[in-house]
Amino acid sequence: MNKATRWLTCALLAASVTACGGMTTRERDTVIGAGVGAAAGAAITNDVGGAVGGGVIGGVIGNQVGRH
Repeated sequence: MNKATRWLTCALLAASVTACGGMTTRERDTVIGAGVGAAAGAAITNDVGGAVGGGVIGGVIGNQVGRH
């Protein structure tokens, strides 16, 4: 990923998080976890597969953190 793509991805992620106003805490934690996991996976592996895997793992972790 080049720098412009990374910045665009971060901007889109930040914009999408603002749409979480009507979600429950658990749903919001799942979405945030998936976004952070995808960004971390892409940064670590520099590959789409890493981004997908990171998103899945981050979403699961976020979902479990949001559980009471």
